[in-house]
Amino acid sequence: MTDDTHSFRSGSLSATVKAHGAELCSLKGGDTEFLWQAGPEWPRHAPLLFPIVGRLASDELRHQGKTYRMTQHGFARDSRFVWAERSESRCTLVLDDNETTRALYPFPFRLTAAYAIDESGLDLTLTIANTGKETLPASLGGHPAFNWPLQPGAAKESYALTFASAEPAPIRRLEAGLLRQAAEPSPVKGTSLPLSDSLFVDDAIIFDRIESRSVRYEAAGDASTGPWLKMSWRGFRELGVWSKPSGAPFLCIEPWRGYASPAGFQGEFTGKPGLMHIAAGAEEQLSFRIEVGSF
Repeated sequence: MTDDTHSFRSGSLSATVKAHGAELCSLKGGDTEFLWQAGPEWPRHAPLLFPIVGRLASDELRHQGKTYRMTQHGFARDSRFVWAERSESRCTLVLDDNETTRALYPFPFRLTAAYAIDESGLDLTLTIANTGKETLPASLGGHPAFNWPLQPGAAKESYALTFASAEPAPIRRLEAGLLRQAAEPSPVKGTSLPLSDSLFVDDAIIFDRIESRSVRYEAAGDASTGPWLKMSWRGFRELGVWSKPSGAPFLCIEPWRGYASPAGFQGEFTGKPGLMHIAAGAEEQLSFRIEVGSF
């Protein structure tokens, strides 16, 4: 245990979280590392996205006649959280608004990230509290990246996502970081999305009308006895799936509450589609669980 990181475990499953960004940076079952280790293709592990998910037009947040600079996915991922609890099987970190955040986002808030591990998986509970006197407009998302393939030497194309429900609804794509106006046909066939680098030529796949509340990630065929994981979520309404089309060896499965600004949207931030609007003194709680096996 150091002031910068905290490692915790249950049975043969272990995890490590950093104070910087309250970011999960390892999830291991035995000798199997499930989480992407921030290689040169993408220098992060599992950042938290707050107070926006995606990008705003021109990276500008407009509120009551003033303009604030807000870059993609917000500032939480680059902020140092304070440890509120650390134990053998859990940890909790907190980020409160401060002079730095208010220069980017003029709203009082408290963001709490509570991690807990058991012998089969890891839970993350995120709580946004409105500590101000006005409505708090915000989005929140997870961005965990997993090794792809999970088993060294397995073919990337042998992997698929299997959703809990059929997902026939059209998906959304990005252009210059903003949400395209036109939807596109779902690449999911029934409940299955076979994975390939070509899926991500047009950036992330955004499920803004998703029915499922869980998805399983594993290889088929001869590699099906290898490591697998299941992501399930509560409170999140959208899901992003992303990698780089250049053959990067990671896959991001991202529960979101919110998404990038639609192309052409230039209005007040409070009117941006996809936001939560949290009343003064109230809070929103969202969570996801990463269950792992066959390690």
